[in-house]
Amino acid sequence: MKSVKSMVSRSKRQNFIQRLGFAGMTLAAMVTVTPIILIVILIFWQGAPAISWEFLSGFPREGMRAGGILPAIVGTFWLTLGTGVIAVPLGIGAAIYLAEYSPDSPWTRIIRIAIINLAGIPSVVYGLFGLGLFVLFMRFGTSILAGSLTLAIMTLPVIISTTEEALRAVPNSFRVVSVSLGGTQWQTIRRIVLPQALPGILTGVILGLERAAGETAPILFTVAAFFLPQLPSSVFDGTMALPYHLFVISTQVPGMPLRIQYGTAVVLLTFVLGMNIIATILRSRARARRQW
Repeated sequence: MKSVKSMVSRSKRQNFIQRLGFAGMTLAAMVTVTPIILIVILIFWQGAPAISWEFLSGFPREGMRAGGILPAIVGTFWLTLGTGVIAVPLGIGAAIYLAEYSPDSPWTRIIRIAIINLAGIPSVVYGLFGLGLFVLFMRFGTSILAGSLTLAIMTLPVIISTTEEALRAVPNSFRVVSVSLGGTQWQTIRRIVLPQALPGILTGVILGLERAAGETAPILFTVAAFFLPQLPSSVFDGTMALPYHLFVISTQVPGMPLRIQYGTAVVLLTFVLGMNIIATILRSRARARRQW
């Protein structure tokens, strides 16, 4: 009888500890998420009055105190697209090699540690590196090409790390069955492993591209212009970009209307959130087709 009572009391104590832990995690999540939600609401509340067709499709005028931000929107789009074209194939290819082909050796472990360290380097260091290598040494000048290459190098560690983890998460039994049916290693990777790892790969790609779309320091040294009255016509042209434009009108232009600053922030947030929504839809469809 005493043992039964002790078991009941122990069960109640464990349930209480479990509920307390869940309450603590819920509180931590609310403390983390609530300020972010409030900041986003404030930005949209202050910036919504500035959003109009002229603001989205026009060029800046009157010292950027009036007009629109079309050059910054177009420049951000081309920089993000260029970063993706360069970084995504290289990052996924490197992750496939590290996860599927390379042996577990001190050399590969050093490479993984280097990739993790590269992900933590401040973005301004990447900007200075891009300035020295692409702008000056390779003579690309301050251009979309130089900016995209710099952002791609900054984005690669995130894509490589997340893609490698997604590939390693695929059960090894999938590979064994494919090889036992006569498939080569590359056929197994292309037809079995990559489709199953696609949700994780998409997460890494979007995280990397979102960081590239919102960075200011790398493009400050390699591509961004204070003001350009026309759209870029080639990859060797400089361009305006939303993060740098927002920095300029918030700190360098006296008398700038507050609604234009918040309106620019709304457009940048919408651009990033739109990428998130697209990635979420693609990831959900990929997970629905996943077989484990």
